[in-house]
Amino acid sequence: MKTNPPAAFRLPVVPARFKPYLHLGTCSWKYDSWKGLVYDRDKPYRPNDYLADYARFFNSVEVDQWFWSLFPDAVRFPEARTVKAYAAAVPEDFVFSVKAPNALTLTHFYKKEKGKSGDLAGRENPYFLSGDLLARFLEALAPLGKKLGPVMFQFEYLNKQKMPSREAFYERFGDFIRAAPKGPAYAVEIRNPNFLVPDFFDFLRLHGLGFVYLDGYYMPGIGEVFAKNKPRTASFQVVRLHGGDRGEIEKETGEAWNRIVAPKPASIDAAVDIVAENARNRIATTLNINNHFEGSAPLTAGRFLERLAERA
Repeated sequence: MKTNPPAAFRLPVVPARFKPYLHLGTCSWKYDSWKGLVYDRDKPYRPNDYLADYARFFNSVEVDQWFWSLFPDAVRFPEARTVKAYAAAVPEDFVFSVKAPNALTLTHFYKKEKGKSGDLAGRENPYFLSGDLLARFLEALAPLGKKLGPVMFQFEYLNKQKMPSREAFYERFGDFIRAAPKGPAYAVEIRNPNFLVPDFFDFLRLHGLGFVYLDGYYMPGIGEVFAKNKPRTASFQVVRLHGGDRGEIEKETGEAWNRIVAPKPASIDAAVDIVAENARNRIATTLNINNHFEGSAPLTAGRFLERLAERA
């Protein structure tokens, strides 16, 4: 099924009883193909103009540009002027959910990675779960102030070489998070289906870590995870509607993210179930939607809010 973008984009209002418990946004925001939706069709946008207009519709956004931090011979941190510009562009009640640097969460360098010291593919990452690196990253984010929302640790699939067992993960990450600076809301995204068991959620609860529901990347559907576990590990959770095969949907959309090309109503309904259950339990939900999920994150947000309104 394909739908054309509406002539005038109007995002449905968040129902009043859910408003205190929902931060709704997209994964990144700088898309020219959102002109006519989120952005004015005829406005000549400069790179820093998008965010203020984006914040007319959404009260949250996922920042992943600082995730890509591990380079062969150095780790890159956010530039102060960029962080300050983002903070200044949005209202006081706006929240940035930020993916922590992959320098913290990759156990080994990527395949085919090369640096001054030669072939790094498969070598251990010396920055993995570095407390010093986390402290420096959070210092760089300081200009966000109270606008800093969940800081998400996104782990890739952990095979036996990268992490021999769940218990080994609990030991390594437990030591790291106990020493982490207090204050930020830390959350964990895991991409090993076999981690979604009671002892994993117990571990998150022990350390006050939020759980990240991930729809995509060969993980079980978020509806299945919710029905089986109903995890309550902290006062907040993150739901990421990410999508599956990126190449396939990019080909179908031509990377013009202004129409729904791959509807996923079951996942949207599951997200509604999670938000509604969390609101009943006074747990805040940050919902981040990717263009790759259905073809247009803003239009998916509208579809989600329409379904949520039926619960009001």
